Amino acid sequence: MKKLLTTLILSVAIFGLNAQTAQIIHAGSLLAEPGKAPLKNQSILIENGKIKEVRSGFSTAEQMGYESSKVTLLNLKDKFVMPGFIDLHTHITGERDINANPYEWVKLEEADGAYRAIPYAQRTLNAGFTTIRNLGGEPNIMNALKRAISQGVVTGPRIFASTGAVSATGGHGDTHGYNSNIMEMIGVDASICDGADDCRRAVRDMVKRGADVIKITATGGVLSNTAAGVGQQLTDDEMKAIVETATSMGRNVAAHAHEADGINAALRAGVQTIDHGSYLNDESVRLFNQTGAYLVPTLLAGVSVKEELEVNDKIPPAIAAKIRQVAPVVEASFKRALKGGVKIAFGTDSGVSKHGLNAREFELMVQYGMDENDAIKSATITAAEVLGMSNQLGTIENGKIADIVAVDGNPLQNISLLKDVKFVMKEGVVYKE
Repeated sequence: MKKLLTTLILSVAIFGLNAQTAQIIHAGSLLAEPGKAPLKNQSILIENGKIKEVRSGFSTAEQMGYESSKVTLLNLKDKFVMPGFIDLHTHITGERDINANPYEWVKLEEADGAYRAIPYAQRTLNAGFTTIRNLGGEPNIMNALKRAISQGVVTGPRIFASTGAVSATGGHGDTHGYNSNIMEMIGVDASICDGADDCRRAVRDMVKRGADVIKITATGGVLSNTAAGVGQQLTDDEMKAIVETATSMGRNVAAHAHEADGINAALRAGVQTIDHGSYLNDESVRLFNQTGAYLVPTLLAGVSVKEELEVNDKIPPAIAAKIRQVAPVVEASFKRALKGGVKIAFGTDSGVSKHGLNAREFELMVQYGMDENDAIKSATITAAEVLGMSNQLGTIENGKIADIVAVDGNPLQNISLLKDVKFVMKEGVVYKE
């Protein structure tokens, strides 16, 4: 009797496995591992949102061990197929708009931010970005948006979020440009800190509020309405305390940093990524290579604010001055990092630019000297390393999550093709075809 019961259980299990709906993609060109040469005429078997097998040739369902009625065939024989892209620096809950009322925020609720994020998330996913690292945003909005996307309530990319930024009082992450009574009424955000001990508290508070990664504003920033420059703002001791505390709580640190003093101090403190890196110097390159940190250059942000300055006469003088200061130096800094062998990972600062235009960053990377295949690698394999997701994302191979995108033509010959993604799959679900 026991033997019969075991046989029945095994039969049911095997039948259930065979009855599951699978997908087979026929890829005319497949960049399974960015950085290497693409493969021709490949079949990708997907089951339960994961890649089960990749084999040469256009295999039928039967050849891959399935009944044809149990398989959805996706014909991408005329497409160039790649892993889904990862953007490591976004602001998914907002977007710059030169026609917006700058004081509208005083009338808005958190729910307004959440609702506005929905089309931004959809545009990002449709552009081929199946994963993002969002560096900023209100915790309640970010946590709700992450849940809604993961549960399929809202369409969008997989999100890793910082839920705010640890910043010094009066620094880039603080509130600026308003009457002191208004700022007093707003109150001090928990992420604002002064001194090493207070910064430890701020990190712990960010983790408590759901942060997957800790963002810090090591230097001043271009778009904060204060004439405080873009040099170092958090002290060496504060940054060291932040990194130590984040590490003790299982979090990496992403450092917003423009001028070299802040970049180098953040690297010495042990941050994982430098985001922007506008003025990195030879010492920065040495520290990047010594520590193994990554540069997330956000070239698109520099270009976008420069373009906005040409048409928007409402930009506050303090911000306009910093745009004129920083935008012209970004290209040279990127080229120095490239020449110095710094590990470069993809990030756009979207929100400063329009969401859904993320792939323009690829164009700029190539324009400034990066190889096309390496640019794609920066948004797949390298970005997955930064997220600690190399075993699940970044390539198309057995056992990994089925995040897959496709374009017409060959982006290794024309990187601009990535601005017009034709097919998007995230975790086995097709969102665009």
